[in-house]
Amino acid sequence: MDTIVRGKHFITTQDWSKDELDTVFELSKELKLRFAMDEPTDHLLRAKTIFMMFFEQSTRTRNSIEAGITQLGGHAHDLTPDKMQISHGEAAKDTAKVLSRFGHGIAIRNCFFGIGNKYLNEVAEHAEIPVISMQDDIYHPLQGLADLMTIREKIGEDLRNVKVTVSWAYAMTHAKPLSVPQTQALLFSRYGMDLTFAYPREFPLMPEIMEQARKNAEKSGGSITITHDMDEAFAGAQVVIPKNWGGFLGVENPDSEEGKREMKANLEKHKDWICDERRMSLADKDSLYMHALPADRGNEVTDAVIDGPHSIIYDEAENRLHTAKAIMALTMGGRP
Repeated sequence: MDTIVRGKHFITTQDWSKDELDTVFELSKELKLRFAMDEPTDHLLRAKTIFMMFFEQSTRTRNSIEAGITQLGGHAHDLTPDKMQISHGEAAKDTAKVLSRFGHGIAIRNCFFGIGNKYLNEVAEHAEIPVISMQDDIYHPLQGLADLMTIREKIGEDLRNVKVTVSWAYAMTHAKPLSVPQTQALLFSRYGMDLTFAYPREFPLMPEIMEQARKNAEKSGGSITITHDMDEAFAGAQVVIPKNWGGFLGVENPDSEEGKREMKANLEKHKDWICDERRMSLADKDSLYMHALPADRGNEVTDAVIDGPHSIIYDEAENRLHTAKAIMALTMGGRP
């Protein structure tokens, strides 16, 4: 199967079959075991190069890709627009064609609303090597893989009818992309989970994404429920993932000054959307708390929860490394 995905782009999990995704999880598990045992894996991508193009800041994604390819025997170039001639107006086509002649993979993070995913797809259209999304305005597939790997480790590989709640939460730091919850909707629904999405009415997810997630759930035997009540969403949940996302779809032009003011006003209405000990008490007694990080402590979640016994955020973060290695090994290389 690995020869089938060699050279394949990874921009959304929806473009990969469930068999292909299962292979990613199998390889991630193997690579994690080898890492724990300090067994070298530097033969997998020896002397291969990935170009990391970051239009935004990053901690987990940047370091999991760079550490990951180093452990696989390759090298990462850490690029930002100011280090490239993108800042001079170079076309995505030209960037894609040139980098394809220099290396073996292109990884891009561009989360600008209405721009990011289009840019990634334009690069992918012209690239002759695999393009890997490190997050855009619609999808964050690498985060989704790490999330699902972690749930499989904690609950088991048969996730049918496991109750997972993905909830909006209040945050002050910045208007976060829709990409994490939308990727969770698309990926988790492939595995038969019973998913609940909770958010204030001003903070919807993209309807076309949620419709595709519903189709995935119908096929896998799972379900999708939407509520605007955070307490209702937490009731009986086995996994809770409360995280902020922006109200980009609720205003006419989110990039205008008027749009930004409207989003800020909408945000301030919902300061009570916080994951605290009371809400965790509504969930299953053995529930798991997850967050992609960075968390807005004191707004999205209390310290008592994120540092408490239900939290598995650092296991989740660690799995960013192993799933990233699996994607690179399968798309850029050959057999382990």
